[in-house]
Amino acid sequence: SPSRHPPAMQRLARVAPHVVRATARAPLARATALVPVTARHTAARAAAAPAEWRRLFSSPADLLKEKHDSPDKLQDTYHLAPGGDADKRAFNYFLLGSGRFMYASAVRLLVIKFVATLSAAADVLALASTEVDLSAIQEGSTVTIKWRGKPVFIKRRTDAEVADAMSVNVSELRDPEADTDRRQKPDWLVLIGVCTHLGCVPLSNAGDFGGWFCPCHGSHYDVSGRIRKGPAPLNLEVPPYKFIESDKLLIG
Repeated sequence: SPSRHPPAMQRLARVAPHVVRATARAPLARATALVPVTARHTAARAAAAPAEWRRLFSSPADLLKEKHDSPDKLQDTYHLAPGGDADKRAFNYFLLGSGRFMYASAVRLLVIKFVATLSAAADVLALASTEVDLSAIQEGSTVTIKWRGKPVFIKRRTDAEVADAMSVNVSELRDPEADTDRRQKPDWLVLIGVCTHLGCVPLSNAGDFGGWFCPCHGSHYDVSGRIRKGPAPLNLEVPPYKFIESDKLLIG
């Protein structure tokens, strides 16, 4: 009670205003103490910045506008990449060129191997050509051989048959073709024995023109293998061939 402790209460009343004022001043003192530290840090960062930056940021706006018409013209020289070494650049070019050369060589090998797989084997190429002995074929007769799964007619023509084939007016033919364009020698005629209508095999030395006759639909070919009558649209095909000797023929 006040009667029992008057001196203590009096001392508390005297000290309380000072405590309140000190407590109120403490945040302000701390904030004030931070100002010199912040200013020192700012000054230190400004001193560490490049001289060009200090000049730009300290220059008036008119000076910046006069020297630099557009912000695109400002260059950050502080962060520019250093120039390359000429020796290293040459080495890099060498590595790049070598890599491209090796890549091109690898692609070339792959292409060669791929093309090689597409070409026929030697045994297949051997079957693609057929050698025929002509010495046993009599004049005026026709023999049939097999080449690539197709019949081939080899006819040894007489002089009369050659003259008859030469006398035909080519302009009147359905498939105009001269006799000289269908043979290499006048007396030898080589034809693929497949009718150009529907693929039947014509009969030799038959028909209205003494050449070949297709019994399937009645196509008539002359002694040069040209279509003369019937539904066939084209002449009998001439295969690739050559005379390797006077009495030997290579078909294919």
